[in-house]
Amino acid sequence: MALFTLVCWPGGATLRPLRRLLLTGWTALFASTILLLLLRGPYETGKGLTAVFDLSLLGRTLTGRAGLTLGARLVLLAAAGGLLVLCATRLRREAQKTPRLPATEAKADQLVGKPQFSVGVRAAGALLAVGLAVTWAAAEHASAGIQVPLAIPVSVLHLLAMAVWLGGLIALAVALFRAPAETAIPAAAVTRFSRLAFTAVVVLVVTGVYQSWRQVGSFEALSTTDYGRLLALKTIAVISVLIAASFSRQWTAQLVHQRLPEPLSAAAHQRVHVTQTVGVGASVSRDTGKVTHDTAGPPAPSRPADGPGPSGSPSDSDHHRRGLRRSVTAEAILGVVVLALTTLLTGTQPSRAAVQSAASAAAAREPRARVVVIPFDVGAPAGDGKVQITFAPGRVGDNTVEALVYGADGGVTAVPELRVTLTQQAQRIGPLDAKLVDRGGYWSADRMRLPSPGTWTVRVTVRITDIDQVTVSKNMTIKPPPL
Repeated sequence: MALFTLVCWPGGATLRPLRRLLLTGWTALFASTILLLLLRGPYETGKGLTAVFDLSLLGRTLTGRAGLTLGARLVLLAAAGGLLVLCATRLRREAQKTPRLPATEAKADQLVGKPQFSVGVRAAGALLAVGLAVTWAAAEHASAGIQVPLAIPVSVLHLLAMAVWLGGLIALAVALFRAPAETAIPAAAVTRFSRLAFTAVVVLVVTGVYQSWRQVGSFEALSTTDYGRLLALKTIAVISVLIAASFSRQWTAQLVHQRLPEPLSAAAHQRVHVTQTVGVGASVSRDTGKVTHDTAGPPAPSRPADGPGPSGSPSDSDHHRRGLRRSVTAEAILGVVVLALTTLLTGTQPSRAAVQSAASAAAAREPRARVVVIPFDVGAPAGDGKVQITFAPGRVGDNTVEALVYGADGGVTAVPELRVTLTQQAQRIGPLDAKLVDRGGYWSADRMRLPSPGTWTVRVTVRITDIDQVTVSKNMTIKPPPL
């Protein structure tokens, strides 16, 4: 909102509706920041609202990252408030020093909108805006996940572009609907904001695409996660805003290029003031071309360029102004919807993190070891049984191996030799020998590395006597390590 008056229409800083809008925005942001700072501690500790004014809890909040960013935001907002007071005081003094002009000349001067803010004031405002955007980027999704050094400046650009576009749009809407009837908004100011808003929207789209990829990660997550579904709704809202913005640009172009009154002869020594009166209460028949003479004698009659035509229909200029009001209103409402969806997104777990959390939870529910039971029969009396082999954790990487041999009666039995090898036919890996060691009742190996996931063939050689032995096999699945 401040940028609209600093860059697009400096003369608008004297309008009370715009000053009131700026003050309301600053007050709401300052109050909400204090409220967030007070509620952060009770929220993190699970205490009730009675802990809001707990000074020890507040001190603990201020030492955390979220508390530091909120504190920095309050400091920057206080500095911004001081800058606003300084600018308001300067404007009031300039208004007192400026001599009162006739009504027509005051309107013309108001239309010119000469810059009333120095380069230092604009630079200070820009630095404060960037600092405020950093306090959001450093405390939200951009500060966690992948590519954090790139994500934070991209998030700052995204926030600044949103502020320029939506804040300026609301300021323009207030000027169109709430400005006094005698106040004229120059077409050059509307054109300047239109170009600035277009640039901001381009930055929003580019940075938004990067942030979407970073937070979502896959097209599937757009429909399977809450973050993805909210992002899809936000994309639809942004497209709707762009459609409304295209109509605003068309109405702006028509206002700028509308036909002006025919120029009079240079010998008449005339001064022509052209206004675009779009304030509340503006009549459809208001003159936009008013001519005053420098020479003596009666003034030349002025020709109403925006007045009703011969058929009594509204003028083209008034039609363009009404169209601009409608399109700007629709654009502002849709912009608020986009802002609301963005707020919901900041409180929702990103899709990448949600997918990783789901994968970790699924891995935690799975058995922490892979157990393979292989029956055998050497063909001799009491020569049958089974071998139970346990691989822990049963994933790619280092595993411990334990094997128990059960006899025909179902009890654990000792055998003179037991050998286990693993082979992966698909990758042509193996056979890998587990190198089991007899531990007196069971066989084990402290470390066996399995290099890849997939189906492995476990081959077991069991010798129960000097001459009786058998080799049996069974397939098992080895999973990749958890993410």
